[in-house]
Amino acid sequence: MRTAVVTGGSSGLGAAAAAKLRAEGLRVITVDLDPSADVVLNVTDSAAVRAMSHDIGAIDVLVNSAGIVGPSGPLLDSDLDAWRRVFEVNVMGTVAMMQALVPGMVERGWGRVVNFASMAGKDGNPSLAPYSASKAAVIALTKSVGKELATSGVLVNAIAPAVFSTPMNDATGPEALAHIVSLIPMRRVGNPSELAELVAWLCSDKVSFSTGAVYDISGGRAVY
Repeated sequence: MRTAVVTGGSSGLGAAAAAKLRAEGLRVITVDLDPSADVVLNVTDSAAVRAMSHDIGAIDVLVNSAGIVGPSGPLLDSDLDAWRRVFEVNVMGTVAMMQALVPGMVERGWGRVVNFASMAGKDGNPSLAPYSASKAAVIALTKSVGKELATSGVLVNAIAPAVFSTPMNDATGPEALAHIVSLIPMRRVGNPSELAELVAWLCSDKVSFSTGAVYDISGGRAVY
């Protein structure tokens, strides 16, 4: 039985991905700040992440879903500390998890990593500059590491969702949220179960010739 770690796995898209992977027969360890997680952990604490990696042993799949939206508002009014917080969670948290858990995959010659980016990281959402910039960083990170590990048996891909019905979007301002939904040709938000299907496929043996790629799931919003 393969083992998967899903960060942000207690709610929203992470919880949907975790449930789908369990249904596919994987042993799933959820990592989250929420007490309901299998491992309660702040992904920005690199020392704690390394300790966790020793405690849980070998894993085969890593889904980096943990993330925050951060503040909404004009760039010129934004606070640099808020920027740092968004990047610490969305970018450095993803880096910390990969550095701790991917070496074992490389050693065993098989692994799957799925990083959660966003359509915001490709298009840029107005009034969400910190979030958009952080998700662009996740895309570039995925492309770089995918190339680095291309012959290792470990595939590293990203998904770029448009807006989905998740608790994380409850903190998004109504005007910003309305703008984002207006960009989706299907004129609706996504359902987490729809995204979970894509995650499960990317974590499986069915994918063998894709790494460093970005998979849009956007209701038609993606333009490149």
